[in-house]
Amino acid sequence: MNPPTPAEAIAPQDHAALLATVIAALSTRSLNHFAAEARLDGESLQQAVERYEIDYAWHVLGSARLREATVARLEARLKQPASAAQQRCIAEVLHAAASAQDPELLMSFDNDVAEQLAAALG
Repeated sequence: MNPPTPAEAIAPQDHAALLATVIAALSTRSLNHFAAEARLDGESLQQAVERYEIDYAWHVLGSARLREATVARLEARLKQPASAAQQRCIAEVLHAAASAQDPELLMSFDNDVAEQLAAALG
């Protein structure tokens, strides 16, 4: 039998530390900040939102797309399928990170959350 991987053996205090690491690494912006950046780039807010695939941070973090990308990156790191416990850990951390976000903060789907979380677990 193989020893448990980090995601399978994660203790509650480690889960909290993992969540804190993910939240600290997020790149979020307010709508006003993002609109100002778009204006500097000479584009409308709508154009910028479409180009960068921007949505509310809680929505991006809670999306199946980000969860699946994280699982895929973890599997690539481990060179084997992610276990049910690993997949559950990823879902729990992303859900907790989504819940902790201010409802007005925005972020892009083009971020490195999946890579950072996979690296921490793999």
